[in-house]
Amino acid sequence: MAPKKARGKSQEAAGDKAAKRPQTPQEAGRKGGKLVSSKYGPDFFREIGRKGGSTTKKRYGIEFYGKIGKKGGKTTFDRHGQPFYEEIGKKGGQRVKELIERAKAQERDEQEQA
Repeated sequence: MAPKKARGKSQEAAGDKAAKRPQTPQEAGRKGGKLVSSKYGPDFFREIGRKGGSTTKKRYGIEFYGKIGKKGGKTTFDRHGQPFYEEIGKKGGQRVKELIERAKAQERDEQEQA
């Protein structure tokens, strides 16, 4: 029987399960994202997102966003079908109705106070 390899402290601390399998790309990305977020804060991600969007707009034009939106909508429809769109449409309609009612109530309150 071959002698067991000595395990490092980091492997022991992580537990047997983590020591047996390599980290997935998703786990590595999540870990890296948390590290960057703790170091630079959420404004860093906003700024790089804004820069990326601006670069994409310059490179492909504003029409590009319409094309990728339609492509994404078709993919979603293919995956989930018509009932999904009916459901999210009702939810969106209910939310709009709630917001309109809230705005009207706020206007009434402001008029009564004036």
